[in-house]
Amino acid sequence: MLITAPVLFQPGERMRMLELDLDEPRFGEVRVKMVASGVCHSCLHAYDGSHQGIPMPIVLGDEGSGVVEAVGAGVTQLQPGDHVVISWAPTCGACRYCNLGYPALCLNTPAIGMVNGDVTMFHHEGADVYHYGPATYGSSIVVPESAAVKIRKDFPLETAALIGCSVATGFGSAVNSAGLRAGQSVAVFGCGGVGLNAIQGAVATGAYPIIGVDVLDSKLELARQFGATHTINTTRQDIQEEVTKLTGHGVDATIVAVGNIKALEQGLSILAKQGIEVVLGLPDSGATFPVDPWLLMGGERRIVGSRYGTSNPLVAFPELVELAVAGRIKIDELVTQRYDLDEADEAFRSLAAGEQARGLIVF
Repeated sequence: MLITAPVLFQPGERMRMLELDLDEPRFGEVRVKMVASGVCHSCLHAYDGSHQGIPMPIVLGDEGSGVVEAVGAGVTQLQPGDHVVISWAPTCGACRYCNLGYPALCLNTPAIGMVNGDVTMFHHEGADVYHYGPATYGSSIVVPESAAVKIRKDFPLETAALIGCSVATGFGSAVNSAGLRAGQSVAVFGCGGVGLNAIQGAVATGAYPIIGVDVLDSKLELARQFGATHTINTTRQDIQEEVTKLTGHGVDATIVAVGNIKALEQGLSILAKQGIEVVLGLPDSGATFPVDPWLLMGGERRIVGSRYGTSNPLVAFPELVELAVAGRIKIDELVTQRYDLDEADEAFRSLAAGEQARGLIVF
C-alpha cells in the first residue's frame, strides 16, 4: 500500500514529503495506521547529524500511537481495530534479557534502520527507505507484534502517543532505574519531555525534595507544574551551594535527562553517599566525561544507564494509561505544540531551540 512520510536524505537538510510503498505485514507483524507521533530528542540527533551511523534515506519517529489495520500470520494478541502504543523495543522473546522483562536490552535487536532484519518501505521503483526504530512519522507502519502494545479504547490515542517513549522512559527512570523511595531526595537535570516525566515518577515514589535543574526559566516553571518542589537555574545559581542548602549532604539520586557533559559531571558531584546517577540523555557521538574514582569508592556512589526507564513496555504502557485515567500523572499537559505531518522540520527546530516540553505530530 502507499503511505506518506517525511524522509530524511541527509542530516541537516529539510525532509522531503514522499509517497512510499509499504510492505504487507509478514509473520508475527502488524500494520498500524498512525494517529499521533511525539517529537523526540533521539530523532533530533539523527536529524541534525550529532549521532553518527544512521542509515539514510530514513523515516524518523520512535514514539507514537495508532490503530491496528492488518495482522500477519502468527499474530495472536492483536486484531484489526485494536488501539496500540508503539514501542521502539520489540521483544525477541527468546534471549536472556527479553525473558527477564527488559526488551530494550534484547540481544537480537535488529540493526538500526531495520524491522525484523529488513526494511518495509520503498521509493523510486524499489529503493530502500530505512526506519528509525518503528518510524512513527509514517502514516502507516509495519512493526513486530510486540512493538504494538494494546491499550484500552476509551483513552485518547493522541495523548497515548507520548507513553511510547518520553512518559515510560522518564517515569521509569525514577521508579525503576533510580529505585527512589519515600523521603529520598532527587535532582532532575533537563526539564523537557523526559525530565518532566522523571519528576512525575519521583512524585509517585514520595521522594522529597524533588529538584528540577535547567537553564531555562520556562522549563523550570513546567517542572513545578509537574511536581518539582524546588528548582535551580544553573545559569545564575551555584548548583552545589543550592543543593547543600536544601539537603545538607547532597541528593540521593540524580536523573540526567539531557545530553550534556557538564550536566553529567554536575549530577555526579552533588550526590550524597550511596547516591545514584541515572544517565538518560546522550551527548554527541563519542563524547565522554571524567569520573573521579574516589567519588565512587569513597562514598559508594553509582552511575547507571537507563534504557526505556528499565521497564517492560508490554507491562508499563497499560499501567501508565491507568495512572493517567486515575489522575495520578499528567500526559496531555506535556504537549506544547501540535503539528501536521508536513511540519516535522519546524517541530525539530522548535525542539532544538528549547521551546517544547513535547511536540506532537497529529495525522
